[in-house]
Amino acid sequence: MNLKPLGDRVIVKQDDAEETTAGGLLLSSGSKEKPTTGIVLAVGEGRVTDDGKSIPVPVKEGDRVIYGKYGGTEVEIGGETVIILRADDIYAIQQ
Repeated sequence: MNLKPLGDRVIVKQDDAEETTAGGLLLSSGSKEKPTTGIVLAVGEGRVTDDGKSIPVPVKEGDRVIYGKYGGTEVEIGGETVIILRADDIYAIQQ
């Protein structure tokens, strides 16, 4: 991928939407809920405060993260859809 996030932004490959419910019912494409988990593909340098201090992004490439449902911007690069998020939109790292 030829994207380098700037500042405190992170590029995430969103997980695929669930195809079935917990009970085994198939979901139509219109009723699938957007996943809020994914893998971090790239990380920016971090944010710079008003007094010049650098605050690094708290995630790294390869981390599996949980992020806000409405956070970020979807972008299609080379046929692959990714999400560009601010570090503040990431809620947790799955371990």
